Amino acid sequence: MSARATLLRCVTVMLWMASSTPVSAQTLTDAQVSVYGTRSEVLLEYNASSYSVLSSSAVPPPQQIPSDLTGALTDVFTIAHTILANRSISNGNITGPQPLIQDSSAGDPASIGIAVLLANWTGQGTLDGLDYSGAAQDQLEFLFLKVPKTDDGAISHRIGQVQLWSDFVYMVPPFLAYYGVTTHNISLLQEAYAQISLYRQYLRDTTANNLWKHIQLGSGTDNGHWSTGNAWAAAGMIRVLGTIQRSQFEDSLQQQQEDLANWIQEIHGAMYPHLDSSGLFHNYADNSSTFLDASSTALLVSTVYRLSLLWGVHTHLPLAESSRKSLSASNTSGLIHFNANGWLTPVVDPYSYPDQGQDSPEGEAFVIAMQAAWRDWVADGAIGANISLRNVDLNAYVLVASFVVSNFVLWSGI
Repeated sequence: MSARATLLRCVTVMLWMASSTPVSAQTLTDAQVSVYGTRSEVLLEYNASSYSVLSSSAVPPPQQIPSDLTGALTDVFTIAHTILANRSISNGNITGPQPLIQDSSAGDPASIGIAVLLANWTGQGTLDGLDYSGAAQDQLEFLFLKVPKTDDGAISHRIGQVQLWSDFVYMVPPFLAYYGVTTHNISLLQEAYAQISLYRQYLRDTTANNLWKHIQLGSGTDNGHWSTGNAWAAAGMIRVLGTIQRSQFEDSLQQQQEDLANWIQEIHGAMYPHLDSSGLFHNYADNSSTFLDASSTALLVSTVYRLSLLWGVHTHLPLAESSRKSLSASNTSGLIHFNANGWLTPVVDPYSYPDQGQDSPEGEAFVIAMQAAWRDWVADGAIGANISLRNVDLNAYVLVASFVVSNFVLWSGI
């Protein structure tokens, strides 16, 4: 049996297993919080792109879901439903401002917020009786009223101390921005931009060509230039840019859009000089003694395609294409950067950032984000690439994307 046939058989088996896996409250652990938010986002991008902030469609999307997207949105709504159904247990039956799920991170629970807001926007509460609007409001007020801040207003990524992590930019500002467009509140979009601006002031390292440091302030800082952290920041900015650009506030927030596009380019310009000849980044971008990491590579690549689509910037597309081809490469044994069970490799341990891991749900999500972005870029004409689309293997694209999506669904238990 050929490598491709073997992998396609694996996809079929995993899809069947995923559809048979029940949901339980026990599947929701603190360590998985940000993964659920990331998963809901990338499934929108991949399966229901017109309901993503990164498509050419208006934001917010139609409240009446088209019949051909009902199935595609089911996974996203299941995440929102599961989180809300278990919220009281997770948070100790408290009322008032509270996160969507209990976690030591102040920022990560907000990453699930867009799924919750979308469920509310499309009337899922009338079907299952859950108060999606109230839960989103509680999450918003928790960030503003309960989470510590710096003196100049940067919301902490941690609850127990004021501490800023680059991860925050993907978790919180997109939630604030989406909340703003669904409630017609421009102040929340301005706040999303302001939080990114503050985080950039604290984390951007001008002595390292504008690479972002990972963690600043408080106890347990990380001054290193963690590749995943830089990718998190760029991806969060892309989502806020897309939200503003496709919203009713596009004309009122032109300067904010220009800044966000420039800041994303700034990260690209800082990161890509450190790309390894393998097409991957090291876990710490400018430290070649750290291991190679396919996870951060995939997420950053996705932001290059998205910036090309949203803002017409094509500078790093050839390098992004090189990385995507490396990550999608195969030999006679199968896909080089995926093991027999469909896990991306090599990857950082998502729960211990200095260490190499084995199975990374975040890594799976990042590959889906990359493939969705590449697909949309190709559909738009692959503008800006110094390549010939005659060499594009769409069958290989479908294989890689399907393999990863099915494995991601299987892991999550939803």
